[in-house]
Amino acid sequence: MAPTKIFCDLFGHNYQITKKVTNHVKEYTCKCCKKQLTTNSNGKLTELTPKHQDINSALERIYNNRLILLKQKRLSSSIY
Repeated sequence: MAPTKIFCDLFGHNYQITKKVTNHVKEYTCKCCKKQLTTNSNGKLTELTPKHQDINSALERIYNNRLILLKQKRLSSSIY
């Protein structure tokens, strides 16, 4: 068993946010063993599988496009 795996088994994972997908959805990685998690639709942490990575990518794209549209609306409404 790898030393980092033993550390995580004994003391728990040391997760840090590695990607902010939206205000509510984030991706996390353990500093020690590199295990990756994400927030699921219920707000709970779940393993970051390829399926969840695809979902997060699509969600991030939609979220960012919406933010851009909202900023454009604010700018155009403040001009008039």
